[in-house]
Amino acid sequence: MDLSSFITSLTTSFLIFVILMILFGWLCTKPGNTVVYYPNRILKGMDPWEGSRSKTRNPFSWIREAFSSSENDVIALSGVDSAVYFVFLGTAFGIFVLSGIVLLPLCLPLATTEKIARVVDSTGKNAFNDLDKLSMAHLKEHGSRLWAFVLACYWVSFVTYFLLWKAYKHVSDLRAAALMSPEVKAEQFAILVRDIPKSSEDLSRQEQVDTYFKTIYPDTFYKSLIVTENKQANKIHEELQLCKKKLTRAETIKEMNPEAPTPTHKIGFLGLMGKKVDSIEYYNEKITELTPKLEAAQKETVKEKQQAAAVVFFTNRITAAAAAQSVHDRMVDTWTVLNAPEPRQILWTNLSKSFYAREIRQYVVYFIVFLTICFYMIPIGLISAFTTLPNLKKLLPFLKPILDQDMIRTVLGAYLPQLALIIFLALLPKFLLFLSKAEGIPTVSHAERAASGKYFYFSVLNVFIGVTIGGTLFDSFKDIQEKPDSIVDKLATSLPGNATFFLTFVALKFFVGYGLELSRIIPLIVFHLKRKYLCKTESDIKEAWIPGNLGYATKIPNDMLILTIVICYSVIAPLIIPFGAIYFGLGWLVFRNQVLNVYVPSYESYGKMWPHIHVRIVSSLLLFQLTMVGYFGVKQFYFTPVIFPLPIMSIIFAFVCSKKFYRFFESSALEVVSHELKETPNMDRVFRSFIPPCLSTEEENEEEQLLNAERGNVKQYDNALSQVSKIGANV
Repeated sequence: MDLSSFITSLTTSFLIFVILMILFGWLCTKPGNTVVYYPNRILKGMDPWEGSRSKTRNPFSWIREAFSSSENDVIALSGVDSAVYFVFLGTAFGIFVLSGIVLLPLCLPLATTEKIARVVDSTGKNAFNDLDKLSMAHLKEHGSRLWAFVLACYWVSFVTYFLLWKAYKHVSDLRAAALMSPEVKAEQFAILVRDIPKSSEDLSRQEQVDTYFKTIYPDTFYKSLIVTENKQANKIHEELQLCKKKLTRAETIKEMNPEAPTPTHKIGFLGLMGKKVDSIEYYNEKITELTPKLEAAQKETVKEKQQAAAVVFFTNRITAAAAAQSVHDRMVDTWTVLNAPEPRQILWTNLSKSFYAREIRQYVVYFIVFLTICFYMIPIGLISAFTTLPNLKKLLPFLKPILDQDMIRTVLGAYLPQLALIIFLALLPKFLLFLSKAEGIPTVSHAERAASGKYFYFSVLNVFIGVTIGGTLFDSFKDIQEKPDSIVDKLATSLPGNATFFLTFVALKFFVGYGLELSRIIPLIVFHLKRKYLCKTESDIKEAWIPGNLGYATKIPNDMLILTIVICYSVIAPLIIPFGAIYFGLGWLVFRNQVLNVYVPSYESYGKMWPHIHVRIVSSLLLFQLTMVGYFGVKQFYFTPVIFPLPIMSIIFAFVCSKKFYRFFESSALEVVSHELKETPNMDRVFRSFIPPCLSTEEENEEEQLLNAERGNVKQYDNALSQVSKIGANV
């Protein structure tokens, strides 16, 4: 990429961001758009502009509001997991700011002012790209200036160690504060039990579990809930709920226009063929028919479809925390116990999978992920190679007249490779989440953490390494054929050149990506289309604007990819450091607004994502250190061994952090859960909160919805519903 393409990419990306930010400032003030830009506040019964200094907003007012919000505000509105995400963004931002303070004034002048004979002029065959002159590529081999870059490696490493240690301790404090809360949390009084053996005394599952735990915990055992196979009951329950929804919609249509004919529909395929029936009568009959069927299926499920897993309840949370950390049998594959998660995030179908089934599934999934990484590396490498303008001209010579035009060449050079890569990567996350759930993981949060890890390693291997290898092998294929042992040198010398690709990749991600995130143009358009053509009831309108959660399974790996790229190139091409700082600094601002106003968390794991984030940051640092060892070797720097201690230090640092902090994230410390509650827990309510919806009565379902509303810190639930109704009327 030449300098003009680089500047074009930055300028146009910045202009797009400014335009989208101005659109956001204008659109979010319109009453009909409030549910798109402030759904989190609306669901909590708050005024959309609560805490804002004025209701007449300018495009930059969200920045002031983001800065003025505290960590406690984030926790109150979106939970501990969201606060931990901002710890990650702040830590990454701090790493690049502190690194840049030293590296930019130290390394850039040394690289720029180096005199090297093979740079003849700006157009010669051996000439460097203008941006390469700001990197280590411009340094002489064996040169004494390389010592400054050695010091830079140590500085980046020590800054990362310091900030990661500080962040781990802070997140640990956040988790402790949340678990010490005097509020009653149902999951703190329960444990999950898997791998229940067959009873030797011909007892039912219920009797077996109750007897076993009553013997061990006679004073604090409450009761157990046996996990069942709910497929049939769940199918009927979903059909019943759909019929009730459609009945409400038909009745609403009739109420809106009493003089119009009663709503009708066809009962054939997709409602496009078959007999036409009166919708209200039809759905009333279906509800009358399905209700007893559901009751019969519930009784059959509870009695005959019990599985080898259970949720066990205790009357105090100290016993539950102690039980979750205890070994309950001599054999690892029997009476396996772990902390109970929130009821809303349990993957019920995975609880009954046996110990050996889970182990086998895990290895099969790892093998599939390995094949996926290998499979994707080929097309990503080809994308990297084919989407450069010189290679497009070689492969598609008929496009040469078009590609030679200055405007087209500049625009394609600035955007084509980056857009191709971003689009290609967007296809993968759901597949990895599916694989993670297939392992037998018991909770949604754990599955998202597992998918996040897979996506991170995939991104690093395919994007960071794949782009480098793909572009280099394509450009130097003949040279490598003639001299195979030159491949290492070719790869190493290609690193500074690839830095320009990653510079624009990072810029495109934060300017265009954050602009679209903030403006929410696509969700806004989709909402208004749905409301105009599909929504008939208030519940339909609500479903159209409910935004979901932040999406940690994809968001964190994408951020980790940027962090890996910037860390690995921070010394080789220090110019990338400001781009990394802007990415995480701007991300902190944008997502502060989104978390406070938009996204509604679907679960709370109390910061369990952090150890996984920590390990991956250390992995990125380790990859950076190994890359620098190789690059100094290619530069034939005689003192390259002085870098060797850094990878060893990173491994030791990760080990120490794991030993000191990780146990508390795996289990609840008894010292934390021993704090007093402000009220005596209602154990019957705690028990019923874990009953799956398909096995609950209507009254229990309604009470559970209110309980979930309370757990999400919805303090004014009724007010929220009435406010949603008013907003729906104004849209």
